[in-house]
Amino acid sequence: MISKRTIRDLTDAEVRGKRALVRVDFNVPLDDSVNVSDDTRIRAALPTIEALASRGARVVLLSHLGRPKGGKPEPKYSLAPVAKRLGELTSRPVRFVAALDSDDAVAATHELKDGEILLLENTRFNAGEEKNDDALAKALARLGDLYVNDAFGAAHRAHSSTAGVAKYLHPAVAGLLMEKELEYLGSALADPQRPFIAILGGAKISGKIDVIESLLPKVDGLLIGGAMANTFYKAMGLETGKSLVEPDRVDLAKSLLDRAGFRLTLPHDAMVAPSLEQAASAHAVKRDAVPPNEAMFDIGPDTMQSYARAIATAKTVVWNGPMGVFETPPFDAGTRAVARAMADATNKGATTIVGGGDSAAAVAEARLEARMSHVSTGGGASLEFLEGKPLPGVEALETRR
Repeated sequence: MISKRTIRDLTDAEVRGKRALVRVDFNVPLDDSVNVSDDTRIRAALPTIEALASRGARVVLLSHLGRPKGGKPEPKYSLAPVAKRLGELTSRPVRFVAALDSDDAVAATHELKDGEILLLENTRFNAGEEKNDDALAKALARLGDLYVNDAFGAAHRAHSSTAGVAKYLHPAVAGLLMEKELEYLGSALADPQRPFIAILGGAKISGKIDVIESLLPKVDGLLIGGAMANTFYKAMGLETGKSLVEPDRVDLAKSLLDRAGFRLTLPHDAMVAPSLEQAASAHAVKRDAVPPNEAMFDIGPDTMQSYARAIATAKTVVWNGPMGVFETPPFDAGTRAVARAMADATNKGATTIVGGGDSAAAVAEARLEARMSHVSTGGGASLEFLEGKPLPGVEALETRR
């Protein structure tokens, strides 16, 4: 990340009076398509917006929202409610124009005054966006005099507004949120303070294979949770009952166990029940004592304590994926225990990074966001970064000379 230019590298002449086309990630939840119910991502983009506006830029914002069918406009995915919320979060004038790659949109950008903000309509209302259509990329380049990508959550997508436009609009640099995301994740992988502990959860091992493969050579310890632990159990010959298991990944799990040795730790016990609907019947069992008619839905209390002790020894901790079905109590206990342990580690000087998605949602629900070093705004992007894959939205930006 250090090699990429950011808005900090831009001169006043490159910013003042210029139209700064900023790709943000305003893919936020809406209540009845009317009001923003969680403005975390909007707030996360404010430092970049304010930094540009305060230097006299005319800020033009692009974002996607939801998954409109066929790349056509759908009223429920309009960014109008987002513009309203943005206007409430900043003291600067915010204008919304329900257009994107049109003369009306271009005209609206030229009508802006220094320090003003314009949000254009959903980029995915154009079918060319997700195809990284070259014609759309050129059309988007007409909307600005410089390009800033601050949408880490969409950086793993090679779309017209995240990668294509950077070919035609220069300077093309990173925003402050993008910079922060990549520096935290990049430092954790490239030069972590040790001990370096990674915690991986979630339902399926297939979704985390590349992450495990990438992290194993780098970490001092890899703690596994979530339903994917069951596939490892099956590889060990243990009874998994009615738990979610990926039969076609059992051999892979066995290979990972053989290669990882002591660095990979599986839950010592599990919280099981006949079904999620019978959560009231949940009880803890050792991992070699899962009943044939029950399923694992969370790590057990012994594992919670063991993982907390491991986290307490770490100087760097990266976490991606819940430890259980945290939406259904009491199967949220394992995920909350990990979140608390990470918060305590932060207090003791460790660098703690939550890799977006469900993990970030769980930390927010537990109201522990402020007690983490960094909570990523991008689930898929952070996952691909941890896998060691290049992010198209980052690759497209200019390199610092």
